[in-house]
Amino acid sequence: MKKINIRRLYYHIRHRYMTTNNIVIAVAFVIGLSWAWGSIGMMQRNYALQKEVDSKARSLKLAELETQNLKYEQRYYASSEYQELEVRKRLGLANPGEHVLILPSNTQRAKDADAVVANQPLRVVEPTSDFQQWMNFLFGGNRQNLQ
Repeated sequence: MKKINIRRLYYHIRHRYMTTNNIVIAVAFVIGLSWAWGSIGMMQRNYALQKEVDSKARSLKLAELETQNLKYEQRYYASSEYQELEVRKRLGLANPGEHVLILPSNTQRAKDADAVVANQPLRVVEPTSDFQQWMNFLFGGNRQNLQ
């Protein structure tokens, strides 16, 4: 009995589902699926390669800017202006007519004035709504605060 059911099932599948049209559709579906899978893989590979190319282009641009900057520095260090400034700084020399200005340390009066300013309380500004801020902005409501 079981053998008859298996034969009947085999016959049913063979004549109903294993037709030429169904086989062609299945093959076309497999081909389409493999094409889509390959396309997605290729797009992912191209994306990764483009990221790498962009990274290398940025590195190249950075290296070009660094070399350009170093050339500018090299020209500056070779200039007479830099050499004069460096000599003046290291040896303490001055041009004719230049005078050194030595400032005294802060007096007690200046220190007291700084302490008074530091001890003053800060003015607290009350928060306003967004609508009120826009009205102040559009119609000049903050004008009094600036004067």
